[in-house]
Amino acid sequence: MGGMPATADTIDARPVLLKLDNVSKEFPGVKALSGVSFDLRAGEVHAVCGENGAGKSTLMKIISGVYQPNEGSITFKGEPVQFASTLQSEAAGIAIIHQELNLVPHLTVAENIYLAREPRRGWLVDRKKLFADAKRCLDRLGVDIDPNVQVRTLSVAQCQMVEIAKALSLDATVLIMDEPTSSLTEQEAQLLFNVIRDLKRQGTGIIYISHRLDEMAEIVDRVTVLRDGRYISTDEFADLTLDDIVARMVGRSLEDKFPEPTRVPGQDVIFSVSGLTRAGVFSDVNFEIRRGEILGFAGLMGAGRTEVARVIFGADPLDAGTIMLDGDTLKITDPRSAIEAGIAYLSEDRKAQGLAVKMPVDANLVMARMPAVSNSAGVIDRRKHREASQRYVDLLNIRTPGLSQPVRLLSGGNQQKIIIGKWLFREPRIMFFDEPTRGIDVGAKFAIYQIMDELAANGIGIVLISSELPEVLGMSDRVAVFHGGRITATLTTRDTNQEEIMHYASGSGRRAD
Repeated sequence: MGGMPATADTIDARPVLLKLDNVSKEFPGVKALSGVSFDLRAGEVHAVCGENGAGKSTLMKIISGVYQPNEGSITFKGEPVQFASTLQSEAAGIAIIHQELNLVPHLTVAENIYLAREPRRGWLVDRKKLFADAKRCLDRLGVDIDPNVQVRTLSVAQCQMVEIAKALSLDATVLIMDEPTSSLTEQEAQLLFNVIRDLKRQGTGIIYISHRLDEMAEIVDRVTVLRDGRYISTDEFADLTLDDIVARMVGRSLEDKFPEPTRVPGQDVIFSVSGLTRAGVFSDVNFEIRRGEILGFAGLMGAGRTEVARVIFGADPLDAGTIMLDGDTLKITDPRSAIEAGIAYLSEDRKAQGLAVKMPVDANLVMARMPAVSNSAGVIDRRKHREASQRYVDLLNIRTPGLSQPVRLLSGGNQQKIIIGKWLFREPRIMFFDEPTRGIDVGAKFAIYQIMDELAANGIGIVLISSELPEVLGMSDRVAVFHGGRITATLTTRDTNQEEIMHYASGSGRRAD
């Protein structure tokens, strides 16, 4: 089902589905878009690239009817349009897969896919057809998800697949994909790419937004770059290198994807687990972290990486096993006991589990250690509160208009830095980073990598859980590979590669001693 992206000649010959001309959008005090022009043709995958804050999301929200432009025009299938809502854009044939999950947790997978569009038999929902239709959408993606289960029981990656199935169910003429692979493994991403190729053959136009530039080579025909809300360029993807795209995004060359390590891992073990087991989820997990070391966790979805981290952090119960930190055996019964022991966990779903997004920057930075910014009577000391918050804003170079700025208004990279700052205020000894660069741009990724490297150099034990194998190989000293709830190999990064890791992640390798 492969095939190269369409050539320039074939793209030029195809009808224009969507055209934006000189579109601008202003918010109070901010010009989010300024004079942006863009077009999408039938059977084309057109990537829109730019750092967080470049205007990509604003542009997509204008196309899908969430926002209306202050200036400029939009033409869809040759007719001028101005959608007043997403319902209007969907009715016209434009669907969007949002980066932020937009599902109803207590409803089933099938009910989410066809929410407000359920097939009916008279006044009643035709539940047999509902589940059959939902299963067809999921089968098209090649994923094994039961349409009858509630969404709240699914992992983040499975929820992302449900979001994709929901968009596919609309049979849209134009499909906007905003970071569709951000929580998918490479195998799952390949399944999605096969679907994209099918959609291209059927004449669907796809707008594709992703920070994983290397994956675009498989599917993207043209690429438009935005920077600071302004249009920079549109080119055939085949005519550019990834370095060309990055340079246009950030306005400078970005030669190295990963920082040079500032540390040399020692031999002394500072953290270890042995025989870690949670019935039905993972069993007999053993690993150790040495001083100054970053240990990577690799594996396919459902292999047990996040589940192990959650148990160590006390978020899920432990059935058997021993956890040791600096030679002491820990008794962890809940997140509070883990935090007090010196363990921090940066969740893969930062907005739902890591931040109070409606609260300001300063409140988020100190919330994990409120007694440190309070007086003896337990009342917040505003001076201590402000000084502590500002210290981590400066230390981590968090870009914010001020300490009172609501976190939800910041970019993904700055939100992730706030979570790191929150945990650093607790002075942890072990930090689990679960998909730390999901959905953030290349410049912010490099900053997060630098922070991780510096933390390890200062003696904090780091575990990096990532679905991006280049990230695991680029940042880790060793890699623990998971398959079926077990560690099948622990590999030294300098002596391995992506192929060997996938060999063990798929279960075809022997289990490491």
